[in-house]
Amino acid sequence: MKNISSVLLISALAFNYSCTTMKTTDIKQEIPVPDSSLSSNPFMKKSKLQYEAPEFDKIKNEHFKPAFEFGLKQHDAEILKIANNSEAATFENTIVALEKSGEVLKRAVTIFSNLTSANTNPTLQALDEEFAPIFAAHSDKMYLNENLYERIKAISDNGLDSESKRLLKFYKQNFEIAGANLSAADKEKLKQYNQEMASLSTQYSNKLLEARKEGGIIIDNVKELDGLSADEIAAAAADAKTAGKDGKYLLALQNTTQQPVLQNLTNRATREKVFKASWMRAEKGGNSDTRETIEKLAKLRLKKAQILGKKSFAEWKLQDQMAKNPDAAVKLMNQLATPAVETAKREAKDIQDLIDQQKGGFKLEPWDWNFYAEQVRKAKFDLDENQIKPYFEITTVLEKGVFFAAEKFYGLTFKKRTDLPVYHPDVVTYEVFDHNGKSLAIYYLDFYTRDSKNGGAWMSNFVEQSYLLGTKPVIVNCYNYQKPAPGKPSLISYDDVTTIFHEFGHSIHGMFANQKYPSLSGTNVPRDFVEFPSQINEHWALDPVVLKNYAIHYETKQPIPQTLVDKIKKAATFNQGYMTTELVSAAALDMDWHSVTNEGQLLPVLDFEKQSLNNHGFTLSTVPPRYHTPYFAHIWGGGYSAGYYAYLWSETLDSDAWEWISNNGGLTRENGDRFRKYILSVGNSVDLNQAFRDFTGHDPDIKPLLRNRGFIK
Repeated sequence: MKNISSVLLISALAFNYSCTTMKTTDIKQEIPVPDSSLSSNPFMKKSKLQYEAPEFDKIKNEHFKPAFEFGLKQHDAEILKIANNSEAATFENTIVALEKSGEVLKRAVTIFSNLTSANTNPTLQALDEEFAPIFAAHSDKMYLNENLYERIKAISDNGLDSESKRLLKFYKQNFEIAGANLSAADKEKLKQYNQEMASLSTQYSNKLLEARKEGGIIIDNVKELDGLSADEIAAAAADAKTAGKDGKYLLALQNTTQQPVLQNLTNRATREKVFKASWMRAEKGGNSDTRETIEKLAKLRLKKAQILGKKSFAEWKLQDQMAKNPDAAVKLMNQLATPAVETAKREAKDIQDLIDQQKGGFKLEPWDWNFYAEQVRKAKFDLDENQIKPYFEITTVLEKGVFFAAEKFYGLTFKKRTDLPVYHPDVVTYEVFDHNGKSLAIYYLDFYTRDSKNGGAWMSNFVEQSYLLGTKPVIVNCYNYQKPAPGKPSLISYDDVTTIFHEFGHSIHGMFANQKYPSLSGTNVPRDFVEFPSQINEHWALDPVVLKNYAIHYETKQPIPQTLVDKIKKAATFNQGYMTTELVSAAALDMDWHSVTNEGQLLPVLDFEKQSLNNHGFTLSTVPPRYHTPYFAHIWGGGYSAGYYAYLWSETLDSDAWEWISNNGGLTRENGDRFRKYILSVGNSVDLNQAFRDFTGHDPDIKPLLRNRGFIK
């Protein structure tokens, strides 16, 4: 996942501020400079580290608030100077000036946003809640500034290069989407809505983090963990000790509905306990219950959309995406929903048949699916997840798999760096070199779960590439794998392997950014395109050359045998009915929450979800959505509201483009250079539908996706 919430906030701070909605006459505007009290604040000047990498050894909690306060004041003054310029508006004195503004604020917010996602604490959480409405108001000051909007509209694109034309159009569209054409009274209402939503979204994220922490299962008797490996049990014991429960075992929750341990736990009562803890984590009442916050957010989003002239929030949100409107997104989901549910029903029957053969004496429930699906997979394909896990040690997967594929396809090489400060001891750092040997980027990795970290996996920028600003990419990938007990290997599942390849696909997209303007650089693209490069990168996990290079047994050091490789490939479409149904049902749920056209349609959270799933035919109780509404962080705490369909849209692009790559030689430098030229290096500086056509030679086709999922031949 691309960390969209971080992107939205940081892109706003990059250029989305002003300070008045009233027209003013030209005035002399003094830009404030830091005084002596800020001399030791690391955000006041550019980092002296390579590529302005963050000086984490100098950054302290107490530096953020004064940096925010000074940065806001400085940015206000910069924007005032642009908005009130008495000279005729030009691209340079308006658009380029906006791109360059807010340097101190952007530095502080970039690091803050990443830390509140990956290594937060009560001080940062309190600051997040305090400043969320302030940042929202600050953003509105620009978008709703009549003077600034008039200057942007007055700029001609005659004589501009193609990227500059794109940026001018981008600004004008963003202003109009944000409400620049509203009346003064409606602008005031919109400001209030935006501030309230910002506060609620931050409150939601903090509540959910607490809910995930509180939701972990404490196990007293080790027998209840039968089926887990000795290393997994040792890790659970270590986690319990850290949590002050020495002598017990802690099964921490991950972000999704289903939990990895459910695949191996033989004790059905323990499985049920884990599943229900996951499902109900944020609906138990108290301070970590998210439902009331969600209901308030949904109502405010509807109000915002309608004041902006749209029927629903989804209609407002999708106008600058590849899909353009909710109908196109729903059409795609419907094309997948029917074959997915029908396939899931057949899969459920296979599982129930196995339970009956074993004289289980019970009906299949959600907490049984992964446990028995694994047995069905063993029976059908003779493939045991525990048999292949020893071949997937996390650092080997990274360096001999992910990095190796990037070297073969793009010519990249990587050098581990131990001299750069990090924000947590688990974080590792690499320098990335291009095919010509020139240094390209700095890359951080943060593999392991902890209570201070949001769930899931994502990519973010610490520094974005821009020729205008003279910056190169500094990128981080975050994951939530279980940290092994001391001295033990970090073994992961094949699904986890593909996640590492996926997130690195986002990072490659950021590393190959080749733009003048930061607002159009790298991964600053529509949500329904941003997952495309990352999904393409997943395919290298099973490429025979790549797989043999990284799938090495951690004890014997022998490569994975071809018999196991064949089994993995044969099982590639196994359980796709389940996995597609849980994904599409979550996407449909998101779209329904944001497609309401009046408040009367907004039922209490659990009632609304039940109605939505029933309306779309997702009635298989054994296949719950990938995210239950109370912990659907993508749409309530992140930037994927009315946008979770983006994974499916991007996967359509991915499947089609992958067919082209496969049919044209696969893992070759020629294909890598072509993909880099047309897709990875263009950012949002070109029409992305045209970029896809330039790469493949045709418009996207859904058939390759249906074939990949095993729904058609």
